[in-house]
Formats: sequence, C-alpha cells, structure tokens
Amino acid sequence: MGKRKATVARTTRETDVRVVLDLDGSGRAKIATGVGFADHMLTLLAFWAGFDLSLTCKGDLEVDAHHSLEDVGLTLGQALAEALGEKKGITRVGSAEVPMDEALARVTVDLSGRPWLVYADTVLPSVIAGEEKDVWREFFKSLAIKAGMNLHIRFEYGQNGHHLLEAAFKALGLALAQAARVTRAGVSSTKGSLDS
Repeated sequence: MGKRKATVARTTRETDVRVVLDLDGSGRAKIATGVGFADHMLTLLAFWAGFDLSLTCKGDLEVDAHHSLEDVGLTLGQALAEALGEKKGITRVGSAEVPMDEALARVTVDLSGRPWLVYADTVLPSVIAGEEKDVWREFFKSLAIKAGMNLHIRFEYGQNGHHLLEAAFKALGLALAQAARVTRAGVSSTKGSLDS
C-alpha cells in the first residue's frame, strides 16, 4: 500500500490555508488557525484519529471566524479525500460515542464518496468561545463535502459548549480512525467503487 498522505493549499481573498495530512501517523498535530478554540479542537481530532496533521490558516478574523473555519473544513476535507486515494481496503464506516463531563456526543461517518451532513445541535449554546455556534456547522459541512463522506453528528445532551464540541471532535477522530483503517483487500462496496 502506498503512503496515505496529502498536502493541500487553498488561497482566497478571505483566507490562506495549508494542510499536510498523514493518515498513518501517530496523532501528532501542529495547528495554527488564529482561533485558539479551533486549534484545540483540531488537535483533538488528529490525536484521536491517529493522523499526523499540520494545518495553518491566515484569515480575516477581523470579520469573525466564519470564513476561516469554513475554509479549514474545505481544505482538510480535500486533504482527507486525497490521502484516502482509491480507498482500497478501508473499513469505510466508523462510529463513536464520547462523553465529556456532563456532555455526550455521537458521531458516525461513511467514507462513501457521497457527501452529506446530519447535524443535531439543538443543545449547543448559541455562543461558544466567543463565536456563534453556526460556525461549527459550516466547518463540518465543508469537511463532509470535500471529503466526500456522510457525516452524522448528534449532540445528545450537555450544557457546556466547550464540552459538547470536545466530545464531538474526539468522537469524530475515533470514527475516522475506524473508517480509514485498512482491513481488507478490495473496496468496501458491493458496487466495487467508492467514487460516488
């Protein structure tokens, strides 16, 4: 099996994002988005997935974190898709449920090539770490679209926004670790293809 790595850059008038991703790493992360809370969440994701991730973003934070987090999601999703390549041998589906103090989040992924996001966030507080909660829906939507994956996130219960999102990012990491694991010789599809 070849190396499952990708390097992706995305530059617009709003952001400049660089991602280096190694699916067969050890969970090392070097993250600098300009949004401290996002750095923390992405570090958790890499650690629990067992991916090595280097990610930088220079964005228009004088506006807010929306463009930065959306474009980080797009770039990271593209890197994930490229690192998976033809997806030969991957388990494809993964799921995890993670508690964080009073909070519980459940995440299920399918690296099917078919992007979709189901995002049940009614228990999230309206503001988390100084940003509206919707920036996280945009991040996950962008990630799912560019990675070509079904991504289902359910915040089951909790009060603290930090705890809820931390549980979700840990669960996403664990689910991706399962789904990206190589466990068979062929493609995990009766169609024989995972491109759509």
